[in-house]
Amino acid sequence: MKKTFLSLMAMFFTLGAFAQQLPNSTSTYFEVRKYYANEGKLPDLIKRFENHTMALFEKNGMENIAYFVPVQNMDNSLTYILGYPDQKSRDRMWDKFVNDPEWQKAKKESEVNGGLVKSVDQTFMKLAPGLNDTPKPRPSGVFQLRTYTCFDGKLDKLIARFKNHTQDLFEKQGLRNYPYWVTVEKDGSQPKLVYLLADKDQAAFERDFQNFLKDPAWVKARDASEADGKIVERVDAVFFTGLPFSPMK
Repeated sequence: MKKTFLSLMAMFFTLGAFAQQLPNSTSTYFEVRKYYANEGKLPDLIKRFENHTMALFEKNGMENIAYFVPVQNMDNSLTYILGYPDQKSRDRMWDKFVNDPEWQKAKKESEVNGGLVKSVDQTFMKLAPGLNDTPKPRPSGVFQLRTYTCFDGKLDKLIARFKNHTQDLFEKQGLRNYPYWVTVEKDGSQPKLVYLLADKDQAAFERDFQNFLKDPAWVKARDASEADGKIVERVDAVFFTGLPFSPMK
């Protein structure tokens, strides 16, 4: 009983901290969706999200978290993040959305001159434990979506390093911590850590991140955490700018 109570308290604390970054958020399950637009259709796709899709997501119980385009948009894409009350509600809400007559009408009208979306990538996530108690960040001009693939059995060590050192050291250099998640891997493989880090612009980000890497406090924390071996196998990072209508700024 005591363990259950502590687990619930930890969950509520994490949700409360996340709500600092996204006021009124109650989501516990998240999805990153990357849309590859057909040639010349990205502006129409963005317009459809702004004028129709976002409102229809909310109507059907989903939460709009963030809408981005890559700084260097070489693949003609748009990436966005949705929140759901829980994992079980996700498919039910999407079923309601795709069958909503308002959505079907908006989709049909927007595709009079051809389909807008070529393909979609999906990543499912939950809030990373203990990493979402940072203050609400200042609005940012550039975001970096960072995905960490750990060596086997090392994810807990990585989360501990972020909680005890990395997040504070980011803030020390002027970088801004946004939400942190862990992926939900349906094949049973080890989850990845996914988070958003931001700054006022890309030049400031690159300068501040290099200062972070050279900070003796970071070098000491990294080396101590890796006394028994490396933690991170690979980091994938993409710069994004938020679309004007994105709830996350």
